[in-house]
Amino acid sequence: MNIDSQLSGSADRSDTRPILIVPYMWIGDFVRNHTVVRVLKERWPNRPVDLLTTSLCAPLVDYMPGVRAGLVWDLPRSRLAVARQLGLAKLLRERNYGTALVLPRTWKAAIAPALAGIPERVGFVGEFRFGLLNRWRWGEKQLPRFIDKNAALAQRDGAPLPPEWPVPQLRVPAEDIDRWRQANGLSAAAAVALAPGSVGVSKRWTSYPEAARLLAERGLEVWVVGGPAEKGLAQEIVAVGGPGVRDLTGNDLRNGVLAMAAAGVAISNDSGLMHIAAALGTPTMGIFGPTSPYLWAPLNGLAATVVQNKSVLSCQPCQSTICKMNDHRCMRDIAAAEVVGIAERVLGEKGARATT
Repeated sequence: MNIDSQLSGSADRSDTRPILIVPYMWIGDFVRNHTVVRVLKERWPNRPVDLLTTSLCAPLVDYMPGVRAGLVWDLPRSRLAVARQLGLAKLLRERNYGTALVLPRTWKAAIAPALAGIPERVGFVGEFRFGLLNRWRWGEKQLPRFIDKNAALAQRDGAPLPPEWPVPQLRVPAEDIDRWRQANGLSAAAAVALAPGSVGVSKRWTSYPEAARLLAERGLEVWVVGGPAEKGLAQEIVAVGGPGVRDLTGNDLRNGVLAMAAAGVAISNDSGLMHIAAALGTPTMGIFGPTSPYLWAPLNGLAATVVQNKSVLSCQPCQSTICKMNDHRCMRDIAAAEVVGIAERVLGEKGARATT
């Protein structure tokens, strides 16, 4: 059965062959993959959907409704790793996939699905992948956002983009959150989770230490969330914020998921943890400087999108990982008091909704 006939407007309930998604492996992009899962499940409700994943992103799969399994297989970014590709191809062949959606444009991403002989291999034209893919899609550059490019591959060829995509969802059982709180010695009081890390220093708001201090002075618990790379930032924030601020950074992404699920509000740079918090339904404040909220904010919507509004910067958004103009004013000019004030309002609105 041809994929272009299956990806039509109505769901096909007769096909039960499993589908593999080969996604982008950055944390935020991986969360966005759940939109692709939801589009596929709407069209093929009886076809299991699996996600290829790295060890880092694997915990996210456990909280994604509609995903049958995550296939953990780490491939190096900088080299071909033939033996690893052959091993992955063997695993994919054993699972008898009928369709593979290859989201990245790289030729390496398409090797294992081709070697596994998956009958339908869908992806955009790019990086000399002729022969590796057999259901080509064109027009990627005309699609405005990253999510449009990915989710469009789950539609029939040539289908118009919908007015809205299904939003990513992460669902954490309440008992998991309770156990996490107990394991970390945390109360059930309202807490603010801070995510000071990001890929690229230009996306990092520099006033987290002062914001933590102001939040703690207002009697709020403050948690600093992130991975090992954020340990130094967390220690700096704790030193300024005082005893009401906890360093909850760690090696396991699951810890970050549970922290964001337990928090009353999350304050984050444009980062993977911002997408996690939003997909969990936690009121999330995204701080944007060099990147565009239109292009990179979560589909779920944010409780607040914080940008500097003191002046118009000709360089913004630059999409650069390192500031090369205006001395990082797009982030420096966002005041800690402003962010804290918004966080208090968001917490107040959440509390008001809980009592009605």
